Amino acid sequence: MIGEPQLPSGEGQLILGIDPGLNITGYGLIIAHVGRIDLIEAGVVRGGGHGPLEKRVSKIFAGIEEVIEQHQPAAVAIEELYSHYQTPRTAILMGHARGVICLAAGRQEIPLFHYASTQVKKVLTGNGHAPKKQVQLAICREFGLSEAPEPNDVADALAIALCHHFLSRNAIAS
Repeated sequence: MIGEPQLPSGEGQLILGIDPGLNITGYGLIIAHVGRIDLIEAGVVRGGGHGPLEKRVSKIFAGIEEVIEQHQPAAVAIEELYSHYQTPRTAILMGHARGVICLAAGRQEIPLFHYASTQVKKVLTGNGHAPKKQVQLAICREFGLSEAPEPNDVADALAIALCHHFLSRNAIAS
């Protein structure tokens, strides 16, 4: 886990970004103040690589629900489901993880926002097809980190949270 589980002083909007996965679900909690963004906490919830599907999604649900209950974010941003025609099974499995994450946010009545990975990459790097390394560098720059968060799922979750902040801020300004 990266960051401290306390809120910095001052007002701001708490945003929880989630990179859903059946084995590893990355999450990143940020607080957006006027003029700056702080990293509050980031980590992973492990569904496990093996075992019955119902046990795996139950672990994901419990872990995300715990983060939501502890921090009460104003918004949850999650990566949209993407499927390549050659691997439809991956999309189906990812859908199970996304479903329990949506349920966790819904039970707490927290607004849920969905972003395509290409949209997240474009917002952070200017390139919708940027490699993971470029996204990680953008995360390091935004939060002043000397190293990219590991595993990649954590950096992706932080990128999703940042994308939501930047797009919602621009929507308000319009």
